[in-house]
Amino acid sequence: MYLLSLTGVKRGLITSRPSKACKTPYVADVILDGRDTGEELCHSPSLGCCGLAEKGKEVILSELSSDGKTKCSHRVELAILREDRNPEREIIIGINPKLGETIAELCLQKNCILGLTNIQSYRRETKLMNSRFDFTGIDEEGREFVMEIKNVPLADYVDVPKKEKKNYTKEMEEANQDDKISYFPDGYRKNSTAVVSPRALKHVTELKEIVTTSKKRAISCFSIQRTDVKQFQPSNIDLIYKEAVIDDWKSGVEIKTLQVEWNSRGECVFIRNDLPIIL
Repeated sequence: MYLLSLTGVKRGLITSRPSKACKTPYVADVILDGRDTGEELCHSPSLGCCGLAEKGKEVILSELSSDGKTKCSHRVELAILREDRNPEREIIIGINPKLGETIAELCLQKNCILGLTNIQSYRRETKLMNSRFDFTGIDEEGREFVMEIKNVPLADYVDVPKKEKKNYTKEMEEANQDDKISYFPDGYRKNSTAVVSPRALKHVTELKEIVTTSKKRAISCFSIQRTDVKQFQPSNIDLIYKEAVIDDWKSGVEIKTLQVEWNSRGECVFIRNDLPIIL
């Protein structure tokens, strides 16, 4: 099912992040295909996305309006992954976090979310407790729901910290290219025991409180914007978050997935809402 298309799509090569001209980590220098203007400033909303949007990486960008409010000409939306075992194949991955929310909203409208079809109404960005949740609404049966969306751009053949992957070389080499594990979260942290995303952990904690202290449905929905995966799981890289998600599920919080496919033209289609979830 078709969902959306990006506007002003361009392919590009990241040459530096942060930009040499603008030191914020949210801006990268990019050489755009088909242009002889040299490097251009481009917004990188996912920062380096654990290596998917760093120097030397190919990306797909959308054009930004030239209204004078930004120095950036384009925004990094999708990453292009090539693996050594099959370098001719391009795996297109949605890495802009806002795309996950847009996809979820379109899936709400098109009845693509498992167990959340024909809803009566919904709202974006609702403040509850100490957080702002992506969606609240009334489901088909008149019950209120609260839903938080997390974008999931990352996947690998094993879900372990980077320094431990050398212990799984054989398993990774023998695995099918489309049998990766999609996982959330990963990213910078001060040490190996720190939480990757305190904000994500707070959402998990408050969803549990909502479902245990009210009659509302509480939902964590993970938007998986790549096709080379066989399952999703809260990451072993952050065991505090993983255990909190499992505790949520045991307490009645619903865990859902959406999987979409992007092409090099910046077009997105819905694939499935039943990707296996491993808790």
